[in-house]
Amino acid sequence: MKVIVTERIADSGLEYLKEYVDVDFRLDIPREELLDIIKDYDAIIVRSVTKVDKELITRGKNLKVIGRAGNGVDNIDLDVATERGIIVVNTPEGNIISAAEHTIGLMLSIARNIPQAYNGTINGDFRRNKFKGVELSGKTVGIIGLGRIGSLVATRLAAFNMKVIAYDPYIRDSRFEKYGATKVTFDELLKESDFITIHTPKTEETIDIIDEEEFKKVKRGVRIVNCARGGLINEDALYNALKEGIVAAAALDVFKVEPSYDREKQDFNNKLLELPNVVVTPHLGASTVEAQNNVGISVAKEVVTALNGKLYGNIVNLPDIKADEFGELKPYMKLCEAMGALYYQINDIPISSVEIIYRGHISQHNTDVVTLHALKGLLKPALKEGVSVVNARLRAKEMGVEVIEGKIDEINHYSSLVILKITDTKGGISQFAGTTYGDEIRIVEYLGHKVNFEPTEYMLFVRNKDIPGVIGHIGNVLGDFGINISSMHVSPNKSDGTALMIVNTDREIPHEAVESLNNLNSILRAKAVKGLI
Repeated sequence: MKVIVTERIADSGLEYLKEYVDVDFRLDIPREELLDIIKDYDAIIVRSVTKVDKELITRGKNLKVIGRAGNGVDNIDLDVATERGIIVVNTPEGNIISAAEHTIGLMLSIARNIPQAYNGTINGDFRRNKFKGVELSGKTVGIIGLGRIGSLVATRLAAFNMKVIAYDPYIRDSRFEKYGATKVTFDELLKESDFITIHTPKTEETIDIIDEEEFKKVKRGVRIVNCARGGLINEDALYNALKEGIVAAAALDVFKVEPSYDREKQDFNNKLLELPNVVVTPHLGASTVEAQNNVGISVAKEVVTALNGKLYGNIVNLPDIKADEFGELKPYMKLCEAMGALYYQINDIPISSVEIIYRGHISQHNTDVVTLHALKGLLKPALKEGVSVVNARLRAKEMGVEVIEGKIDEINHYSSLVILKITDTKGGISQFAGTTYGDEIRIVEYLGHKVNFEPTEYMLFVRNKDIPGVIGHIGNVLGDFGINISSMHVSPNKSDGTALMIVNTDREIPHEAVESLNNLNSILRAKAVKGLI
């Protein structure tokens, strides 16, 4: 497998990658060249400058994983990646302390005019009255976004004896209490804050979250810090507010349009840089030795893990699943994918809905990722390509398939059971059920038959007359084609004189062998199935 790294990560991260994959480190690679060669790579690792947009993703015919060395993923087109079944991973924990501490540093800088005083002093200007600042103690700080970084900032600013208020519509009240922040509305935060700091992801909802209208509501003389993402504050509106004295000072670690962070000299035009009451740093939020090592190693491990098909960790476009839970759910993922893969190989009627019911112990878990495996198995024979656990739910929606999930605590006979109930467009119902014994998977119901078999790579499903000699006939036909029978399971139906025969074979069963079986008088229907595991 090949991985390209287009921005600087810690050497420790590159060394880790080299242990498992072929790595190309291409710092400052021209975009046109990247577009030309991306087709050769299984994964790409970026930070914040490389735009992994629709054009790049579409050109990446072999891309399986996109790694973001850092928290935000606004430079990655998640919708397109998901559409193409590409896993996107990031490292939200690796640099949170560094980002929180940098926020505090910038806040102190604009409170006490530290950069301006430094520049004045080294140039012989020691007029300290020129650099008079304000204290943090006793002031109100408004935190927009009380997630990982925002909560760390809250606890640190509380130690400065600041009154901490916060706005985050997606956070439970208990989190505000935990971090000593008073929950307020967005308008209340704007009106009451002496300092405002932003810690939200960049989404359609948060772009220009502070714009001209918001600056009309703020307390005059407010100071603003943005260490999160460029574009959260409208830069034209901020410029005007600074010029008019509405905002006393601003500290920015990010811009809407980012420069290159690896060139010594470059032309970068942004009128905010012209103002004396603006402090800027070149996206230093994660630039500490500790954070870079954490992020570099973390993104390398996340990418390698995802390339190896292990779906736990910081996968942005999959349900959250922890490593310990992954181990327990992994057999059910395999089971449900196998049950799903049965349908279109034994039935050619389109699906209208699929119901996945979890019973017993499995119902206590977050089973979202198991459902995705069931959908992947179900749709892959129909779609052939372009379906993965990442986009399986989207593909089902595009096909008009309703997905229903249910959980029931009570169960008989098994500790856990998963039922896959598929309704076709003619109203017919196909039902499969399965369970696990440790890492072993078993299908225990097949189209109304009580069974107990292990799905394998090559299988034959036969509905036959329940009469003597059928097993011998099947064995003879398969033997004529050089196919060995690994195991066989027979489930008779006493009510209609038929039986279901499930045969595991050592190799793929050719179409000619199936035709020969279907020509036998004793065989009602024979279907070869492959790729269940």
